[in-house]
Amino acid sequence: MEINIVFRIAAVGILVAVLNQVLIRAGREEQATMTTLAGLVVVLFWVIQYISTLFETVQTLFQL
Repeated sequence: MEINIVFRIAAVGILVAVLNQVLIRAGREEQATMTTLAGLVVVLFWVIQYISTLFETVQTLFQL
C-alpha cells in the first residue's frame, strides 16, 4: 500500500476539520455539514480502488 494515500487522507481530514470549525463559528452549520460530506466522498473515491483490489485478492486467495 502506498503511504501517499495515508498522507492525502490525513490532509483532507485536517482541512475539513478546520473548515468545519470555521463554518460552525460563523453560524453556517448547513455548509459545515456539506463540507464534511464532500470530504468523505473525496476520500471514499480514493479508497475505493484499494477496496476493490482487496476483494480481488481475497477472491483469488480462496478461489471463489
